[in-house]
Amino acid sequence: MAVPNNSGLEIKHLKTITALAEQGTLAGAALCLNLTQSALSHQLKELETRLNLELFLRKSRPLVLTAAGQQLLHLARQVLPALAQTEKQLQALHSGEAGRLHLALDCHSCIQWLLPLLPDFRRQWPGVDLEVESVPGFDALTALLGGQLDLLLTSDVQARGDLHFEPLFGFELTLVMAPESPLCHQAQIAPADLLHQVLLVYPVERARMDVFSRFLQPAGVEPKRCKPVDNTSVMLQMAAAGLGVAALPRWASEEFVRQGLLEARPLGQGVRRHMYGAVRAADRDQPCLQSLFERIRAKMATQ
Repeated sequence: MAVPNNSGLEIKHLKTITALAEQGTLAGAALCLNLTQSALSHQLKELETRLNLELFLRKSRPLVLTAAGQQLLHLARQVLPALAQTEKQLQALHSGEAGRLHLALDCHSCIQWLLPLLPDFRRQWPGVDLEVESVPGFDALTALLGGQLDLLLTSDVQARGDLHFEPLFGFELTLVMAPESPLCHQAQIAPADLLHQVLLVYPVERARMDVFSRFLQPAGVEPKRCKPVDNTSVMLQMAAAGLGVAALPRWASEEFVRQGLLEARPLGQGVRRHMYGAVRAADRDQPCLQSLFERIRAKMATQ
């Protein structure tokens, strides 16, 4: 039986027909709905007038629904549970207890400190679908605004109102080298010291590498040769073997330095940067994001 297009059915009507079916009397349904019996009778009369159909048989005990009432009850039993489930899911999304967190790193070596944080984070937020993209080969900020990403860890800040850059921690670049390198005798590295060195670099544009933009290029210095290396672990092993030197954050080489496999020296007076979590401005206060930010700060405070 089709419901007229101008029926004006509302959620309250579906709740009313459900209460009538479950309670069996107008008085019981009114009590269940926190209405007076008079208000409930008025609501039902108004709905029957809109539909031009009777929904229940008067003076029946227990109350008997008509065919139209049964059809409305069938609809209510489909819609109300789905509505309740959706409301629950939306509340979980709002609280950060559920949803998706697609994270990308604009930093090759960040994976070293990030991955150990994630098991505890996932235990705290089991309803969050976490994905990690290491050094994306796409425009990450555009993907962030388009919804393909939810968080970008980066040291490059752009002033714009649709994005928020959450400060996380500061870090310093150092030059790492084999213990046998003559550069180990220096307290700090000058740009000219790299004129005769093979510089191990990540396969990205020079503009994105601080060793060039903040150290070598301002001094007009070009290293003897640049050797692209795909990942940090291989880069460290090559440096330890004397096959080149590399400019890396301290956290990337600290284990090799602790074991005596590498030496590390500051670049000039220090090339210092700050790591940020870039998120959509509207999402900056999401609890699961703030929880991850707190974990990152706590971890890197010990580095």
